[in-house]
Amino acid sequence: MFGQVSYDVEVDVPASDAWELYSTLQLAKVVQEGLSPMLEKVELVKGDGGVGTVLELTLAPPPGAQGPMIYKEKFTKIDNEKRIKETEVVEGGFLDLGFTLYRVCFEVVEKDKDSCVIKLKNEYDVKEEAASNASMVTTKPLEGIASVTTSYLLKMKNAN
Repeated sequence: MFGQVSYDVEVDVPASDAWELYSTLQLAKVVQEGLSPMLEKVELVKGDGGVGTVLELTLAPPPGAQGPMIYKEKFTKIDNEKRIKETEVVEGGFLDLGFTLYRVCFEVVEKDKDSCVIKLKNEYDVKEEAASNASMVTTKPLEGIASVTTSYLLKMKNAN
């Protein structure tokens, strides 16, 4: 069963500035700092921020859980011309819950020279026998990422 959820946010910074954050490892650092303590740790496993880079993420355990959710994600696409970045969970996390695909897509679209729209999307495919787990995929993580990165981008803009 394939599905997707998405969340868009308009930001009053040039698309090039937003992409400078979203296309690099700086995004992981900003998101970890902004979503702590929910996102306990982001660790670079391999790579330099380009396609093939693997990060290990540790999420705080949800209420009633035995321990934290740990998963690895791999950067599978970075298109600097179209300003699109995609990552996929390659170990743990949603894959342990019956998902065969869990992809996060970021796209930065220029609105005008001083603003852009950041489009965030989760795409997933879940095995039929685990279809009820599809309800776990919500826009909440995307909203959190958008909120943290928007604040960071505006703070950097106002600092200059």
